[in-house]
Amino acid sequence: MAETTEVTPQRKRDIRDSNGFILSALAGGHTLFHWMIQGFVVLLPEIQATFHLSGVGVGALITTRELASGFVSLPGGFIIDPLRRYWGLLLAVCIGGISLGSLILGLSPVYPLLLAGIAIVAISHSIWHLPASASLSYHFSQRRAMALSFHGVGGSIGDVAGPVATGSLLLVLGWQGILSVYAIAPFFLAFMAVWAFRGIGGPDTDTGAADFNRRKEATKRLLRNRAMWGIIAVRGLRSMCLVALVTILPLYLANDLGMSPFLRGIHIGLLIAIGLIAKPMMGYLSDRVGRKQVLVPGLIWSCAISLLLAGFSEGIALTVLIALLGLFLYPDQPILTAATLEIVGQEVATTALGIVAFFSFLMAAVSPLIAAPLYGALGLDAALYYVAALFAAAAIILAMVPLTANAASPLQD
Repeated sequence: MAETTEVTPQRKRDIRDSNGFILSALAGGHTLFHWMIQGFVVLLPEIQATFHLSGVGVGALITTRELASGFVSLPGGFIIDPLRRYWGLLLAVCIGGISLGSLILGLSPVYPLLLAGIAIVAISHSIWHLPASASLSYHFSQRRAMALSFHGVGGSIGDVAGPVATGSLLLVLGWQGILSVYAIAPFFLAFMAVWAFRGIGGPDTDTGAADFNRRKEATKRLLRNRAMWGIIAVRGLRSMCLVALVTILPLYLANDLGMSPFLRGIHIGLLIAIGLIAKPMMGYLSDRVGRKQVLVPGLIWSCAISLLLAGFSEGIALTVLIALLGLFLYPDQPILTAATLEIVGQEVATTALGIVAFFSFLMAAVSPLIAAPLYGALGLDAALYYVAALFAAAAIILAMVPLTANAASPLQD
């Protein structure tokens, strides 16, 4: 059994030990990632015009993002678990990755460099989630979904502000200039993060070979867990829906409706805006009544709104439906993360998150290559029917997955 490390009075007064600081700092870092990622989505029509890309070429940008995120998640989870003492430094390096990736994107004269830049941002974002989510699970063990939801709110702020700011900047800057500007702030914030996240993983309990063997056995049990595979399937289908939507909507708004960059940014921001309020509320509700009781109705809602969008894809109806689609589109992710952590416990937390993320990103990587050609050949309606079918499948699968109600449970086969 690992020894309990007593917190000294001097350390106890350190602001970095307060739950409020931990939650705020992690949410702030999460904002940076999503600002960049969703801002990039608004720029897709300009990038398409610059490089003369087909729908598949545009979809390949999002596919590269998902593949890069997925392939680093699988080994990343297993490697990061025993490195708790370095989690703070790792989080700082991830923020630096936003700066490097944005700079490459902004300076890229050729399409392959564009792929490299988006891959660096995606890898940094993917790695960030592993220690960040596990740290929140450790510090907020009794309010796990709510804490993860507030972390998600930080991402949602970036999701809303990023597209609006990017659409506004397009009025005065080219897309490459905007991405170059986005490289500045994360560069300096990475140095601040080294101090802010020091010791965030809690006490280092790794004892070498014995712990490695125990984690290896726990990982084997993890891969035999039926509930875990159910979560993986639902996360994957949900991710397929999300990346399909953020691929086709900017193209539809620009190419079919002729929206200005500013209005395009507003509409992409609306897709996430309602989640700023809904995310912590849904997280709190799932802590009280159960994960499945919140997630299944949410997936059904998203399916229904996607079908309505196919019939009402212009004017004020389009704007309202995009906003309503965001009610569950983003708030479901932290609840799924909380459900995952409750299945596996703390010992292999980042390993489990890495496995789930790997398959989720792998499934999502296929979706833009389906949605973009569907939109190009058959129009928006066909792509939205595809998205609605995925939401429906996720709801059916989750309804059959055996989840624990509220408390963390030991891993079982």
